[in-house]
Amino acid sequence: MGPGFLILAAWPPNVEAHPYYFPGRYTNFNIVSGTSMACPHLAGVGALLKKAHPDWSPAAVRSAIMTTDSNPAHHGPAATGFAMGAGQVNPNKALHPGLVYDLGSSDYVNLLCAMNFTANQIRAITRSVTDCSSSSAPSSDLNYPSFVAVFSANRSDHVLELRRTLTNVDDDQEIMATYYEAHVTALDGFKVRVVPEKLVFKCKGDEQSFKLVLEMESHLKEEDNKPFLRSGYLKWIQVGGSKRVVQSPVVATNINSFF
Repeated sequence: MGPGFLILAAWPPNVEAHPYYFPGRYTNFNIVSGTSMACPHLAGVGALLKKAHPDWSPAAVRSAIMTTDSNPAHHGPAATGFAMGAGQVNPNKALHPGLVYDLGSSDYVNLLCAMNFTANQIRAITRSVTDCSSSSAPSSDLNYPSFVAVFSANRSDHVLELRRTLTNVDDDQEIMATYYEAHVTALDGFKVRVVPEKLVFKCKGDEQSFKLVLEMESHLKEEDNKPFLRSGYLKWIQVGGSKRVVQSPVVATNINSFF
């Protein structure tokens, strides 16, 4: 899914480009906002990445696209993480992301189990028989390249932890270790920390795990039942080497209507 704003893409030549402003005008290209215009671009970028890295999973391709995006320096107070998403796609950077958040089919099954899907519902999705009680490890911590911490409406939970695993896909690194340090933008009303703050990858294919901890500060706890939505970013910045940046959007909210 790729939502976007004012995107140039192909357009059906038999459909008016802008019936309201320019009735009767037809064209092969148009500038329109929305997922329909953005998805062809993302599909093309995904195809390029799969050609360059045939061993990458679909999740690795998605992670490379999301974590190497560019973000406008000023996007206004109304543009939250749900409005901005991961940012603007940068195909050249996505070719060499350094690290990716990878996933396999079992990870999605574990998520379905954690969400209390029934065996019949899971079978309808996966086309296979799954026993959540014995054959899987239910987990809501899907290894996704973004973070959404949903607190209870009455703020009874003051600390949430989100766990992730990064995989080194650096083609330039075969033997020497590479280091990444965590940098988190401030979220008003929260203390945010990453454990550990530094990850060391010894070779290509190496995996390292961490957790993002969001702790609600006292002044936010006292605003009972008021909705809040805070946005920021987690960046893993390579120390030395190519100085790659692996960036993920972070959202903290108590607005369950989004989900």
